Amino acid sequence: MAKTVTYLEMTDPEDLRPAPPVPALALLRADATSPAVQVVQAEVGRPHGWKSSSRTEQDWAAHRAQHPLRQSWLLTHDGEPAGIVALEPHPGGDVEITTFGLLPAMVGRGLGGYALTLALRQAWATEPIGAGTALRVWLCTNTNDHPNALPNYHKRGLRTFRTEVHPG
Repeated sequence: MAKTVTYLEMTDPEDLRPAPPVPALALLRADATSPAVQVVQAEVGRPHGWKSSSRTEQDWAAHRAQHPLRQSWLLTHDGEPAGIVALEPHPGGDVEITTFGLLPAMVGRGLGGYALTLALRQAWATEPIGAGTALRVWLCTNTNDHPNALPNYHKRGLRTFRTEVHPG
C-alpha cells in the first residue's frame, strides 16, 4: 500500500496556535542513553511501524552515534511517561522535530494538542547549528502515523510544504 509523507514547517514562532494547557502534562529533558527513552519511543512507534519499535541495543547505539546533536525529551502526565519528543538542530537555522508521539494508553485523552504545543515551544528555544536562534521548525508525518497527527500539526500552525507518495 502506498504511503504519503507530508512535510510541515513553521517559520515564525508567532505562528504557533497553542492548544489549551493541560496542567499535569510536562516536557522533561532526558539522556538519550536512558532506557526510558528507548522504551517509550518503541511503545509510541509500535502501532505505526516506526523503526525504533524493533531496535536492538546495538541499533540504538548506532542511531545515537549518527545523530549526536539530537535531543531527547519525555512527555509526562502526572509524573508518569506519556510520550516522546526528539529535536535535532540543523545548519542554517533549522530545528527538526524528528520524533513526536504519545504512548498508546495516552491517546484519546486530550493530550496531543498541548503535547505538540510544548514540543514546538521547545523546538523554537533550541539553538540550531551556526545560528543564534531558530529560523524554521519542521517535521514530517506519514499516513502510517496516527490519523490525528496531521490535523493536530495544522491546528498548531504548521504548514505543509511538500508531500511525497512512496509506493508500498
